Amino acid sequence: NQVLEMFDHAYSNYMEHAYPADELMPLTCRGRVRGQEPSRGDVDDALGKFSLTLIDTLDTLVVLNKTKEFEEAVKKVIKDVNLDNDIVVSVFETNIRVLGGLLGGHSVAIMLKEKGEYMQWYNGELLHMAKELGYKLLPAFNTTSGLPYPRVNLKFGVRHPEARTGTETDTCTACAGTLILEFAALSRFTGTSIFEEYARKALDFIWEKRQRSSNLVGVTINIHTGDWVRKDSGVGAGIDSYYEYLLKAYVLLGDDSFLERFNTHYDAIMRYISQPPLLLDVHIHKPMLNARTWMDSLLAFFPGLQVLKGDIRPAIETHEMLYQVIKKHNFLPEAFTTDFRVHWAQHPLRPEFAESTYFLYKATGDPYYLEVGKTLIENLNKYARVPCGFAAMKDVRTGSHEDRMDSFFLAEMFKYLYLLFADKEDMIFDIEDYIFTTEAHLLPLWLSTTNQTISKKNTSTEYTELDDSNFDWTCPNTQILFPNDPMFAQSIREPLKNVVDKSCPRGISRAEESLGSGPKPPLRARDFMASNPEHLEILKKMGVSLIHLKDGRVQLVQHAVQAASSLDAEDGLRFMQEMIELSSQQQKEQQLPPRAVQIVSHPFFGRVVLTAGPAQFGMDLSKHKAGTRGFVATIKPYNGCSEITNPEAVKEKIALMQRGQCMFAEKARNIQKAGAIGGIVIDDNEGSSSDTAPLFQMAGDGKNTDDITIPMLFLFNKEGNIILDAIREYEAVEVLLSDKAKDRATIFKGKMIPNYIIDSNLEMENMDQKSSESDAHKPNSEEAPSDSQDAGAVSEEPEGGGESSAVGDPDPLSPASTASASVSMADEDPHPSGSAEASAPEPACTPGDSQPQEQNTQTEASSKAHWDSKVQPMESILADWNEDIEAFEMMEKDEL
Repeated sequence: NQVLEMFDHAYSNYMEHAYPADELMPLTCRGRVRGQEPSRGDVDDALGKFSLTLIDTLDTLVVLNKTKEFEEAVKKVIKDVNLDNDIVVSVFETNIRVLGGLLGGHSVAIMLKEKGEYMQWYNGELLHMAKELGYKLLPAFNTTSGLPYPRVNLKFGVRHPEARTGTETDTCTACAGTLILEFAALSRFTGTSIFEEYARKALDFIWEKRQRSSNLVGVTINIHTGDWVRKDSGVGAGIDSYYEYLLKAYVLLGDDSFLERFNTHYDAIMRYISQPPLLLDVHIHKPMLNARTWMDSLLAFFPGLQVLKGDIRPAIETHEMLYQVIKKHNFLPEAFTTDFRVHWAQHPLRPEFAESTYFLYKATGDPYYLEVGKTLIENLNKYARVPCGFAAMKDVRTGSHEDRMDSFFLAEMFKYLYLLFADKEDMIFDIEDYIFTTEAHLLPLWLSTTNQTISKKNTSTEYTELDDSNFDWTCPNTQILFPNDPMFAQSIREPLKNVVDKSCPRGISRAEESLGSGPKPPLRARDFMASNPEHLEILKKMGVSLIHLKDGRVQLVQHAVQAASSLDAEDGLRFMQEMIELSSQQQKEQQLPPRAVQIVSHPFFGRVVLTAGPAQFGMDLSKHKAGTRGFVATIKPYNGCSEITNPEAVKEKIALMQRGQCMFAEKARNIQKAGAIGGIVIDDNEGSSSDTAPLFQMAGDGKNTDDITIPMLFLFNKEGNIILDAIREYEAVEVLLSDKAKDRATIFKGKMIPNYIIDSNLEMENMDQKSSESDAHKPNSEEAPSDSQDAGAVSEEPEGGGESSAVGDPDPLSPASTASASVSMADEDPHPSGSAEASAPEPACTPGDSQPQEQNTQTEASSKAHWDSKVQPMESILADWNEDIEAFEMMEKDEL
């Protein structure tokens, strides 16, 4: 019932405030229309002005037994959706979300029609739209390899003068290998074989190009030559659903070749990538060498796939490790290091962990996984729920929000959570008759025997080289797996209960094991001294040369061919990567993590959290756990660059001011003198947003700033306008400035809490316990900010909005690109810097060490980006909240 209520909250807000736009922006209560918002790069390739969220959600409505809403939604799609837009979209995203959504909708529509109560008017309209879209995607396959271009223009295809696409040379393995389910289903439904043929050809090509000695595939491939562009391999982003679709293609289509390929890859994954409970990327040509020191959240689907394969033990281990990370951070960060620190701090409400939880519960029947699901529900309600839907987490450490609610949240998250808790009588059809696509769309298993236009055995590829004597051709029955031992799953989980709290989890020293009994890397980056002749000799042996630059720094360059041996060359690569990571870590240690501005007054009650940039002066919020709480007031003059003329309005308040025309520290002194207890500087660049611009710190003015004792935070223009709009509607707006957003039990501790803002999982008598738990989950003060918050410290400027000085602006590093590192060394003035083709092997982990984190490149958004600042009136927001109030009151009655 709680899952249904949450779904209604998200879906009704999309339909009311966003439809027919592709996505809902839950903080500003409006739709995201491509071209009307600042570009988010590749993320926007999913948006095609085709009401993406509604199409993606169609079959979810039926799973949740909302057949009337489904019928209305199908009529809306048929009447309103236009697939012939002059817009460039991702072939991959459009296939899994839109084509898959139309086919899933068609699948359940014909099922309902057959049952005789609903959809009696339906005549295959969704299938006709799916076929139209299929033909619009086909031009992307116009390559010699059969691999599709990554993007296609819905109206003009590719390589057409007006298409604005078709010049790309690379695509990700998952992008080209995640087509077979939707394309084959489209062929089987319609009897038109071309779609299945194209998808099979792409899969055949990837299979032929696998690395033959390791049987692994890389992340990125050249669509014309088949050369691997990125040669690292894992089960996360860029590859994930390729493996998923090989196994599911066998299930849906019954073609043995797909299972042969999957088993071959799976054997390689378990041999090289799986280091229980971790799954670490490796190099396809040197699979004993780890390719990076962190994991991304998309690999959370893999335990679910292992369940489908029938390999339960490693599925339980990896899932438990991921759950421990979630318990530490409330959500799974986009990426986290091998010692379980945040690497990329965002969480866009991804459903993969919920998917694996559902599959593990189905396999084991262990009620533990119901508790896991309950935790996911509680965290979503407590930290992500906002008045107009659910907002993605901008930073899991601060609890700040991003103005996005992706279509997959409605399409997948609620589907898997509902199925996790549903009994058979809660379903109006048998879910076992369907297979889930990677977007959780439903395709009926009877397609395997319908319109088989392609021979069952694919003879275009030779399989004689494979030894399939060890392949299992059936999945083990869970009743045989767990007949007499209900404690089986628990016995596997138990040793992993504290894995996240340990600094050195087992299984991450593969890089050193790969050297056999040979020596460990002879020189560690942290020990290197450019003035030590012995160190210079070791560098030479590893093929690393040292160049003295004119500015006094030292540059390191490695040429592997100049190394004394191949092992020395690998040591050199390892040393260079450590040097790059050490540089990145030292640069980040000079920075402060982002902070949170939480609106706590009526009618927000802590539900809206904004990402704020910190200051290098004033109160350190990380050392004042309670933060600073107060009502906000706009100062005069608004720029804060001279004596405040309305001190009576500012006294004991948090002052709001505009960026520009003087230094940040000068603003802080002026408002402190006027009696303010804190300050928020709002960017004067119209349309700037933490969604699209890297966050920075406010630097001092070069003088001693010990006299500034109040906290100062910086908000971009969009986030600042959310507070200013609230002031226009409600004169009294109270905010909390803190290092991390507080849950509502902590905010209102000791105060009367309105019943309607207490989540159904927050009971009053547990408040103290919840509060202490919240404190226990405070982020490590040594953690570096995520990629999207990495930036230099900026001082204010005498003129307008440009920066006059930028201090410590780090050079973003990527593990797969050439990079240079500037590292501060003890006992030395010159700063060596490294430059190498980074191969990112796993550094040795010793007690007390902390693994270095890398940075990810961010593109700074144009300050002149057009921004539609239209915000929904507060009256209509209140109407939404009244519905929330009624819903929560009803849930409270149910509980009583």
